[in-house]
Amino acid sequence: MGKSKPAEVSGILIVHKHAGCTSHNIISMCRRLYQTTQVGHTGTLDPMATGVLPILIGRAVKASDYVMSEDKRYIAEMELGYTTNTEDSTGEVLTRHEGSLPAPDTVKEICARFTGTIPQVPPMYSALKVGGRKLVDLAREGVEMEREARMVEIMALSCEPIPEEDGSVRRYRLDVSCSKGTYIRTLCADIGKALGCGAVMSALTRVRTGSYTIEEAYTIDQLNEMTYEQRLTLPRPVETLFTDLPEANVSDFYAKLVRGGTELYQKRLHVDLEPGQLIRLRHRGEFFALGKADVMDGQKVICPEKLFVL
Repeated sequence: MGKSKPAEVSGILIVHKHAGCTSHNIISMCRRLYQTTQVGHTGTLDPMATGVLPILIGRAVKASDYVMSEDKRYIAEMELGYTTNTEDSTGEVLTRHEGSLPAPDTVKEICARFTGTIPQVPPMYSALKVGGRKLVDLAREGVEMEREARMVEIMALSCEPIPEEDGSVRRYRLDVSCSKGTYIRTLCADIGKALGCGAVMSALTRVRTGSYTIEEAYTIDQLNEMTYEQRLTLPRPVETLFTDLPEANVSDFYAKLVRGGTELYQKRLHVDLEPGQLIRLRHRGEFFALGKADVMDGQKVICPEKLFVL
């Protein structure tokens, strides 16, 4: 008799990424641990960074575009006095500040200016693509591309000094809650520029992405110590990605229409949503699809957006 086929797994696994590996490395490890090639991640973390990395397994991979839009919270360490080509402490030093560093009160005052909606120029050492190529690959070839500033939102930013043994302060602990697409190392670099002394990010931990927190994340070491059956119990349902969305329960007939790509009248579902709003569609008590509100021929409808269960 041949080996039995591994049980199908689908859901969101919250991994606590360790330092020194890429997000893609984590994907490879999870493919091995869950015996499937259907694995993806959301919100790349740099190799030096640690913390929450939601891993999408099985049908949950379809949700990647939606998870990446969630807000995040980071604990970072900012070091004053120099700049690098990567905007973090792993890069090549470009400048060093001569003279005394700004006082902690001044640093806190400047940091406060970076809350709210602010422009941010993505760093060259990033996974963003230009002309089909990642900026980081171009940067390693010595190519500098013009990048347009993007608006990001810093909902909260606290700054606490980390005194050295001699009482001096050159490092600060930043607690940042921000929108998607925010680069914390660029935030540190921009703060350093505003202070006039330069700054880099010297450590980073993502403690929350959306509703997922570091307290509920599993390290790769912990996953390796479990049996395959134990690991199967860990992924969370895909629906947990969308708990902030309204929901509608549909009949067998309407579920068939959704699966066939047919829009549904909102009034038949007893909902009233504005165009562009997403909604969870449930059938027989189970989440099976996302719908998006629209208007067709003057009627408010829900169009099938993404199927998660056939």
